[in-house]
Amino acid sequence: MRGDYQQLVDEISAALGAPATLEDRDFGLIAFGAHESEDDEVMDPVRTRSILQRRSSAAVRAWFEAFGIARATSPLRIPPDPAAGVFKGRICLPVRHRGVVHGYVWLLDDGHLTDLELGGRGTPADPRMAQAMETAARIGALLAAESRAGSELAEVLRELLTSRAADRTAAAGALRDALRDTLRFTSGTPLTLVAVLPWDTTATDTAPLPSLPGLLAACPLPTVGGGTPDRPDHPDRPGPGAAEPALAALVRLRQTGSPAPAHTAADHLLRSPRAGGAPAAAGRAGTLPTRGAAGIGLATRELTDLPTAWRQALDAARAARAEPRLGPVAEWDALGAYRLLTALPAAPADPAVEPLLAPAHAELARTAEAFLDCAGQAGRTAQQLGIHRQTLYYRLARVEKLTGLDLDEGADRLLLHMALKAARL
Repeated sequence: MRGDYQQLVDEISAALGAPATLEDRDFGLIAFGAHESEDDEVMDPVRTRSILQRRSSAAVRAWFEAFGIARATSPLRIPPDPAAGVFKGRICLPVRHRGVVHGYVWLLDDGHLTDLELGGRGTPADPRMAQAMETAARIGALLAAESRAGSELAEVLRELLTSRAADRTAAAGALRDALRDTLRFTSGTPLTLVAVLPWDTTATDTAPLPSLPGLLAACPLPTVGGGTPDRPDHPDRPGPGAAEPALAALVRLRQTGSPAPAHTAADHLLRSPRAGGAPAAAGRAGTLPTRGAAGIGLATRELTDLPTAWRQALDAARAARAEPRLGPVAEWDALGAYRLLTALPAAPADPAVEPLLAPAHAELARTAEAFLDCAGQAGRTAQQLGIHRQTLYYRLARVEKLTGLDLDEGADRLLLHMALKAARL
């Protein structure tokens, strides 16, 4: 189907003699026409970045949306705005189907389209523009069909990932049939799941999946207990806490040991305006936007293993968000000790360590964690923190007094180290 989009975009480019770009309603790149000019100055940096990064920037998106493109039913001109990085004017063709906007076709106006009559208000459109709008309507029908298919796949994927163990085989069969009918999926193909945490679910519409190699289906799912997934087959395991939505993305791999398509999907999804949580929550006074992270589960050829891969992906996303050195995209099998920590249910901090986790003792907690990360080597720790050894010893003595733990004892070190790492999750 993606080849159909390219052909239709090429038709519009040929009809109007201008390079065309097709984006979905979230400004994700779908297809683009060739820019045949040999003059580098004619190239538009916004279009170039959109093609290279597969998405328009937030500033460019805001500039375009200010002209009412989401409500437009006919072509409209967008003037340049150097402050937003838009150095060339554009003609926007809204891509609609049955009254719903599904995307936009953008045409660079380097001057030769200035006199082109767009139509509207009783004025007939130039025949070339009328032809382009007919093609845009065909694109809209394709995007609408793809959106419906994506919604159906998303629902079937959600059913499998939230199913109880007794229902898993039937749910896996339903997903296999849906993938086969929609995407010509073959059983035994290596798959994995990508989790993006958190994910903004305030938008009520369903945008089509971005055009990415191997991305088959995606659905938002709630998580419980600070990121621990609600596991229906273990009702006693979810910890307390408010639900936090995450995105589950099913990705087809070329082979089980090559997660490159999953990394590509994760990187792209993290650039989505929905990654990082709802804008309203991120923009409250006194708060900073939540940093999004992504995780990748182990590859599998069995659809019944996907719920396990989902838990792994979600745990990896939690670890990537908690530990910057692991992120922003982490693979579950590379988490090390975080594989054990993320598998634990949410629970209050250990009573011995809880005083150290108070905001007033943040520097002591950071010092203790660095000391334990360095395997108790004072020289390495002092160098990493940029402090004198005597300062380090003074802080560690305060840690021992505050917690009642003996840092010369292996068991106490283990308790403190695990508690400090778990506090990040």
